[in-house]
Amino acid sequence: MPRVPPEMTRRARALRTNATEAERLVWVRVRSYRPRFTRQLVVGRYIVDLACREARLAVEFDGSQHCDSSYDVERTAFLESVGWRVLRFWNSDVVENPDGVAEAILNEVALRCRPTHPQPLPSREGRRK
Repeated sequence: MPRVPPEMTRRARALRTNATEAERLVWVRVRSYRPRFTRQLVVGRYIVDLACREARLAVEFDGSQHCDSSYDVERTAFLESVGWRVLRFWNSDVVENPDGVAEAILNEVALRCRPTHPQPLPSREGRRK
């Protein structure tokens, strides 16, 4: 996998530091689940708001500036061409129902890989010496 350009890394860090309300509301609800989620992941020349690498799931939180955006269509096409599934949610929907959005994201992860669990067992749980 090619290295991420330093400028993209700086932009992703800045976006993590200045997360939107929608991003924070969902992050609090999914951060402890497995497989792991990450915020502001660089994929190609794009930065994804929330991602699960193992499920290859990209989640985007869109405000009104994204309405009928050709850039978003291009970005979705690129991500899907490299094997990612893209889910999009309006910020207003996330603020109104963050639990429902988190549940939809976790359901998609379960469809794409194995079911998630908030506190998986330790790797040696139940083994005898």
